[in-house]
Amino acid sequence: MKTPLFILLFASALSAAPPASAQTWPSRAVTIVAPYGPGGTTDILARIVAEGMRAPLGQSVVIENVAGASGTIGVGRVARAAPDGYTLSIGNWGTHVVNGAVQQLPYDLLNDLAPIAVLPGNPYVVFANAAVPAKTLSELIAWLKAAPGKATAATGGPGSPQHIVGVFFQNRTGTRFQFVPYRGGVAPALQDLMAGRIDLIFGQPSDVLAHVRAGRIRAYAVMAAHRLAAAPDVPTVDEAGVPGLYVSTWYGLWVPKGTPTDIVARLNAAVVTALADPVVRGRLAELGLEIPPREQQTPEALGAFHKAEIEKWWPIIRAANIVPP
Repeated sequence: MKTPLFILLFASALSAAPPASAQTWPSRAVTIVAPYGPGGTTDILARIVAEGMRAPLGQSVVIENVAGASGTIGVGRVARAAPDGYTLSIGNWGTHVVNGAVQQLPYDLLNDLAPIAVLPGNPYVVFANAAVPAKTLSELIAWLKAAPGKATAATGGPGSPQHIVGVFFQNRTGTRFQFVPYRGGVAPALQDLMAGRIDLIFGQPSDVLAHVRAGRIRAYAVMAAHRLAAAPDVPTVDEAGVPGLYVSTWYGLWVPKGTPTDIVARLNAAVVTALADPVVRGRLAELGLEIPPREQQTPEALGAFHKAEIEKWWPIIRAANIVPP
């Protein structure tokens, strides 16, 4: 029995049509997976950008905090998610560069994720609790050298960005101190820093500046060649006597590999719109986060930059023989 012609034509039209997800997307809320607990820079940045993306997408953008294993659990969830544009990974230098050098990951940072856009970032700053007697970076280094191995510095665990920056600082200054790992992001470490139970943290200004302004934490130097607009009174490491001690963290958004290119383009356009919004820009500036130039906000720019960062940092990190627990 022959198949009726109208059925053949209907089936042919269905097979030729593009995927429904690309036609109707987004038809529900989009989720950004933050790989740390609430309250840290990654979480705060994700929420600010998500709010700015809501209007151009016409849907809610929600944040899901999936902490653990230095961010690998959250990133892994996105790498294994359906490539339909509804599950995004926000990450940074630590989750998308450092982790690959110190851990055997169950996903490929470059081949299992597709870039959307570079997000605002900032340099690290050397912070200490207000009870530490040193008033300048030079005095801090002298204080650390006077009692090697006695002071403590908070990290997110072996191989975390704070650990890598701390090792870098030790190597450049000839100091030694203990690393104390914390789970759940920077919030619990800051509580102990303010309470005097920990001495140091190499952190991002967006996490700590409010506590610096309140006098609970002291900022010694910005680990960059320029001062922060949000903290113009904090000197650079060059000005503080340790030239070239530069480390910055950057952020980005990714989707699972295989996400349709038109969905990636719409997500990128939503991010660009958010970063151009005066309210969003003002909130980011208050946190000390620096917005990348418009030409650096493309998927291609993030892809190239991500690859270059891996090529730069993996040899440095592996040479330090850092092994996670």
